[in-house]
Amino acid sequence: MAVWAGFLLLGTIWGSSFLLIKLGVAELTPLQLVAVRVAVAAVAMLITLRLTRQHFPPDRPTRLRLAGVGLLNTALPFVLITWGEQSIDSGLATVLNATVPLFSLVIAHFALQDERITPLKVLGLLCGFGGVVLLASRAAADGGRTNSIAGQLAVLAAALCYAAAAVYMRRTLRHLRPMVVSSGALLSAATTMIVITLLVDGAPDLTHISGGAAAAVLTLGVVNTYIAYLLYYWIIDRWGATRATLVTYLMPPVGLTLGVIFLREPLDALLIGGALLIGAGVGLVNGRQIRQALVGAPGRTRTGESRAR
Repeated sequence: MAVWAGFLLLGTIWGSSFLLIKLGVAELTPLQLVAVRVAVAAVAMLITLRLTRQHFPPDRPTRLRLAGVGLLNTALPFVLITWGEQSIDSGLATVLNATVPLFSLVIAHFALQDERITPLKVLGLLCGFGGVVLLASRAAADGGRTNSIAGQLAVLAAALCYAAAAVYMRRTLRHLRPMVVSSGALLSAATTMIVITLLVDGAPDLTHISGGAAAAVLTLGVVNTYIAYLLYYWIIDRWGATRATLVTYLMPPVGLTLGVIFLREPLDALLIGGALLIGAGVGLVNGRQIRQALVGAPGRTRTGESRAR
């Protein structure tokens, strides 16, 4: 029962990230928001790494790979999602972000020998990306005034980054413990984002933003990144990676619901239809993993399956 409670809590935390981003980016630039978020999470994760007596690998090539993961799996997608949410609804961003497994399948087919596209998975890809087209048509109907095409493309590009990073980590870093990978990636992302933000936008003036925006950004760093990582690892330790990754399916309904309740975002038939098509596509693509998860079969702990939202 405790693991199920943690599972539902994690889905709620990650699903709420898009609402918090929307609140924060209303008063900070995308670069400033991401810099503060990853800096807070990196400090907390490094302290935890030290307390648990885990260490970064000593060899330079592995450290460089960790730095690359920080850019591809954290800094770049965070910035893309945050920038995109300046012009699209948070609920729509949540749905578009759910395409990560679809992109992962295509990339893994060419990069990994144990992942191949089957006819059923092709059907899943067609279904999932059909949902994306449906969502794009929804924006096109009003000329992109409500939800811009550029913003949607930015979130899809972030999903592509997550997928590419997952495959890359499976190829190069699966021998490392997840917390080591996360700490190294967050440290790299934080360092990069702080430097770029200071050069481009300058330091954020946190004294002139509202309490709500400040709370949203700090919550993103502490709860939605740091605590969510720890909770995810705890669930993996008890359920296995395959079953734990089902949390992905909780995020779109949570994100859509929070957007409607707190931001009064519209929920229409096209949005619901696009979300259902994407969900069905991801289900078809991950059919075997879902069956294993539902019967409680243990799954391999894959480093690349941990992401911050």
